[in-house]
Amino acid sequence: MSTYAWEPSVGYIENARVTKFARRHGIASISDLRARSVADICWYWDSAIEDLGLPFRTPYSVVVDLSAGIEHPEWFVGSTLNIVDACLSRWTADGADEPGPALIHERETGEIRTLSYRELTDQVRRAAAGLRSLGLRAGDTVALFLPMTPEAVVAAYAVAWLGAILVPLFSGFAPGAIASRLQDADVKAVIVAQATVRRGKTVPMLDILRQALTESPSVKHLIVVPAEGQSSVVGNAVSWSELLDRDPGTAAPPQPMRSTEPLLLGYTSGTTGRPKGAVHTHHGFLVKTASEIAYSFDLNAGEVFAWITDMGWIMGPLSVIGTHANGGTLLLYEGSPDVPDVRRLWQLVERHRIAVLGVSPTLIRSVRADDGGRPSFDSSSVRILGSTGEPWDPASYEWLAREVFGGRVPMINFSGGTEVGGSLLAPYPVEKISSCSLGGPSLGMDVDVVDDSGRSVRGMIGELVCRQPWPSMTRGVWKDEARYLESYWSTYPGIWRHGDFALIDKTGQWFVLGRSDDVMNIAGKRLAPAEVESIIADHPGVAEAAVVGVPDPEKGEVIWSFWVSRPGVQEDLSADLADLVAQELGRPFTPARVVRVDVLPKTRSAKILRRVLRAAAVGSDPGDLSSAENPDAVQAIQAALDRTSGAIVGPPPP
Repeated sequence: MSTYAWEPSVGYIENARVTKFARRHGIASISDLRARSVADICWYWDSAIEDLGLPFRTPYSVVVDLSAGIEHPEWFVGSTLNIVDACLSRWTADGADEPGPALIHERETGEIRTLSYRELTDQVRRAAAGLRSLGLRAGDTVALFLPMTPEAVVAAYAVAWLGAILVPLFSGFAPGAIASRLQDADVKAVIVAQATVRRGKTVPMLDILRQALTESPSVKHLIVVPAEGQSSVVGNAVSWSELLDRDPGTAAPPQPMRSTEPLLLGYTSGTTGRPKGAVHTHHGFLVKTASEIAYSFDLNAGEVFAWITDMGWIMGPLSVIGTHANGGTLLLYEGSPDVPDVRRLWQLVERHRIAVLGVSPTLIRSVRADDGGRPSFDSSSVRILGSTGEPWDPASYEWLAREVFGGRVPMINFSGGTEVGGSLLAPYPVEKISSCSLGGPSLGMDVDVVDDSGRSVRGMIGELVCRQPWPSMTRGVWKDEARYLESYWSTYPGIWRHGDFALIDKTGQWFVLGRSDDVMNIAGKRLAPAEVESIIADHPGVAEAAVVGVPDPEKGEVIWSFWVSRPGVQEDLSADLADLVAQELGRPFTPARVVRVDVLPKTRSAKILRRVLRAAAVGSDPGDLSSAENPDAVQAIQAALDRTSGAIVGPPPP
């Protein structure tokens, strides 16, 4: 078996969009293209815009101006555009041929809707006119509290059409988390679903929002998308059908936006304290997301792109804008992708002929645990797999790449985030990819791994940084300049610190090992949780695992491990797992506690909430649980800890 999970053929390389882009500029390989793209970032972003045909109404005179400092770059100086121009208007202009459907929506309950680009544009134009009739204008903030439905896409583009600022909210938020974001963004209007269905249960989103509105005095307008079978709403709300009941011919054209004007506020979640709103612009977010979907994911016009995500996470807006900027068809799935059973994910692929499929490692661990061997479905449409948000364990990665897809599909495992507006690191389908690897820097991203003094390091864990700006870099934290500078620029002056630990191995492959604030200091060695979690998750009886560092009066910090068993496993493997870690990493890294739990606390985007595990271990307040998919897991984990109180499982660390 090859040491690589993916090795592209010559034909695959020659037909890829990133190769065609490189060839136009006389560049022979992806490594040469990476080097050229950071040696002259102005050349790269200007060339990508031309290659992708992104329409600027007013051309820019300068690609980037750094006169205000690297922390405050001004991109595409003097230009104007509206993101609707690139994502909708150019596919629906007179004489234009539509590349295919714009949207396909499937609910957990099985209903399917499809919208063409012209149908989508018509609804967006009507919605924009409706919002304007309510008095909303450019610069006003409008929040979306919606699941992954066509209305979410229509609303997002309608807000952008006006030049208003989009505030996407995670569809699983509790009232307190919603209120804090509405307050911070001074939101004027909220578009909300009356309800959605997830895991067979009705989620009353409107009721949840109404609780938040009691603490959100800035909100003047409420627009409600009725639930299935409901035709009206009560109270002072405007119904979705009423909002769209406008003559599209009377709508003003999309508002031209300057390069410094915001498109959306992406709020980070899952931490204590006041939420942090990353500011993204029409220009920067469009250019970055369009290039990512084209070059990293090789999406062609008319192909189906599907990412299991939520509009409240950055992958929601990225999927919408990146897909439509490339003329693709976006598949929206409303509900849980393993309901009614784990076959639903594979049924989506087969039914809708998905070309690019984005999943999380946790989702794959879940369906692998329940499905056993290779699932039976027609996977021939899939050309690219995508992943982001958390590190992979080798067993799950290999199962998906080799067993499910037979090694014929590249895994584009990329790392970035809300503040990045896309990826810092990503492999490209035209290069060999090692299992669990992030490949290398994304095009135009001058990424490095450095030690505490800011020096580049290889073969050892360091901080992930970026030495030059990029178009979708957040323009700041909304209404908090000091927090922006402290968060990203205070550790290494003039260098963006992302907050992740990373490793570049001896072959040049890049790996992100988790948040640097999750890192453990064991026996004087910095140890990322993923190093231990991968070992435990490789055991055939383990479905998934999570590791945290816990203060210890004698050793400073020790490892506590939590694991979930595969179906049918009755015995407690905790002692065996502790031994396994000791064998692989050495006795100093033997976990002090290994605890079997029924479930791990996660966000709805399937990230493990290690801070919640750490809080349970030390008996502290777990903080904001608004982003948790399963907040009840906290009590269950605490009960498991109480049952094993005082136990040192496995050989004690020396």
